[in-house]
Amino acid sequence: MSIIAEYGNILVIMACVFGFFMAWGVGANDVANAMGTSVGSKALTLRQAIIIAIIFEFAGAYLAGGAVTATIRKGIIDPAILSGSPELLVYGMLSALLAAGIWLMAATAMGWPVSTTHSIVGAIVGFAAVGISVDAVHWAKVGKIVASWVVSPVTAGLIAFFLFRSVQKLILDTEDPFKNAKKYVPMYIFLVGFMISMVTFTKGLKHIGLNPGFANSALISIAIAFITMLLGIFMLRKIHAKTEDNSDYHFASVERVFGVLMMFTACAMAFAHGSNDVANAVGPLAAVVGVVASAGEVAQKSAMPVWILLLGGSGIVAGLVMYGHKVIATVGNNITELTPSRGFAATLAAASTVVFASGTGLPISTTHTLVGAILGVGLARGLSALNLKVVGTIFISWLVTLPAGAFLSIIIFFSLKAIFS
Repeated sequence: MSIIAEYGNILVIMACVFGFFMAWGVGANDVANAMGTSVGSKALTLRQAIIIAIIFEFAGAYLAGGAVTATIRKGIIDPAILSGSPELLVYGMLSALLAAGIWLMAATAMGWPVSTTHSIVGAIVGFAAVGISVDAVHWAKVGKIVASWVVSPVTAGLIAFFLFRSVQKLILDTEDPFKNAKKYVPMYIFLVGFMISMVTFTKGLKHIGLNPGFANSALISIAIAFITMLLGIFMLRKIHAKTEDNSDYHFASVERVFGVLMMFTACAMAFAHGSNDVANAVGPLAAVVGVVASAGEVAQKSAMPVWILLLGGSGIVAGLVMYGHKVIATVGNNITELTPSRGFAATLAAASTVVFASGTGLPISTTHTLVGAILGVGLARGLSALNLKVVGTIFISWLVTLPAGAFLSIIIFFSLKAIFS
């Protein structure tokens, strides 16, 4: 307790710096996953993608980031075991943030789309199991999280596969693809608007005191989705089929219609990503602030200060703007050739999977989800459409991430323990 009283302010400042650094890494590595399909399919320029990400990542982090943050903050470690030595929890959360941040910076420099969720969960489990005791870890909860890393890409891949199949059947394989694109794309836009609104109202607004209930949420979401669809129809009116557009690529005019849809799905994916992955940066920070603010009491429940979510959102945006272009190239261009129609299917499938996981408080990997969705779209066109060498490199980087986060976290944990204790 005396360590918390003596060094409390220093520990909170360190947590803020490390938390911002981790959020920076999330922005640099993971937001590229949210925007990679949009930029890779040429539906958006890099500048447009960054502007959308700034607005919707921040909104997702602030409005719907509370549920997952609770899991990262207090769902992985048993707080009761640490009640007599709260400083160990503080050292551990600091080491987890710094370790995950360092690994993310290294992976981003290589252009690897690794999982920020893997990084932070691996780091927390590493310091807790080695630095405290194996019993300090909620292994059942960790098992659920690990299972979600397999389930989420498979789920997103299946949704993307069938979404793109529906695009092929309703639009691309018909006699008049352009006419059918204008007919069906507004329905897809309605789906995007409804999905994001529903999850935000039912799960995301509780921590800021708003809970309209399921029925009211559904009605409001339908209204928002309808307005979104009308906006999409207005934008689509400006697009006309041009014969010269289709000279090189038969579906060029159709893809311009899907380019409008990609703007909406890019917003959805950015919101979904912000809601799920802000927890990776601010969950451990919230744990440190909670322990110091209560003078060393390790609470089972504690309120999430708004400024912490704002700090996480700011760090994510900074990382994207400064370094996000590295991984955008890998995700957008190198796994499979993306067009707006393919990118839409991948992005909407990934966003759907992430927002529902975020609503249930399960910190799934956005990276795994989106790569799974892109693979699903590629498979809908045949195995030859995939760059299997790049896919193999990505899978290897995923396997390395968890032990790398754990190893770095253990070293930093014992270093902090030696400095302060």
